[in-house]
Amino acid sequence: MAALLPALLVVTAAWAQDNTQDLAKKLSNPIASLISVPFQVNYDSGYGPNDGDKAYVNVQPVIPITLNDNWNLISRTILPIAWQHDIAGPSGDQSGLGDITQSLFFSPSQPTANGIIWGVGPVFLLPTATDELLGGKKWGAGPTAVVLKQFDGWTVGMLANHIWSFAGDSDRSDINSTFLQPFVSYTTKDAWTFTLNTESAYNWEAHQWSVPINVQVSKLVVIDKQPISLSAGVRYWAESPDGGPEGFGFRTGVTLLFPKK
Repeated sequence: MAALLPALLVVTAAWAQDNTQDLAKKLSNPIASLISVPFQVNYDSGYGPNDGDKAYVNVQPVIPITLNDNWNLISRTILPIAWQHDIAGPSGDQSGLGDITQSLFFSPSQPTANGIIWGVGPVFLLPTATDELLGGKKWGAGPTAVVLKQFDGWTVGMLANHIWSFAGDSDRSDINSTFLQPFVSYTTKDAWTFTLNTESAYNWEAHQWSVPINVQVSKLVVIDKQPISLSAGVRYWAESPDGGPEGFGFRTGVTLLFPKK
């Protein structure tokens, strides 16, 4: 990605600067009226007594649907495709699909008078994992919400949800989990975006936190009229549940954007 970046920046010059900044700012908004398809590559290590590691690609399409002049419905899907080694002690290798998380946000088509953007709706957990060590084998559901404000290149907000399991394999642990993602980002006029967030989760069954702190840099470029965002970053596990992960991980990704004509 680093080797391709200089050439991509030349191509980007053909695109109006204001357009790229506007699209980059929309990417910082989880419920923007913009179709996007991120492919996010993650790697973490330090799992279990055998120091296991895990790499996974999150495919995360975001699809806004106009309901009427006042309301939008935004669909956000997270489909993980994983490979892992010795996650649960000497468990060997597993690869395949993980459990899908599907969120639906009902959001006003315009911000409030003071510039607040918000959305609420349901979130669902689907037991689509192809290996028992890649998922929880439980159906889950709960509420989700997001609130944010964008000003002078800044985006500040939080996304949250809570999922309870209600069906599935009775031999597996119940799911009762809160997810909190506060985030702050800054987008420059030439479409660089610098982001700091956490993707914290609290397991109410085990009474354990997972708190990764993510720092990421992204750049919006245009290739043959197709806007694309390239990103890379690092993560530090400030708190992790029993069995890891621990230390540092990394994240990189490519996001395809499909703005409205």
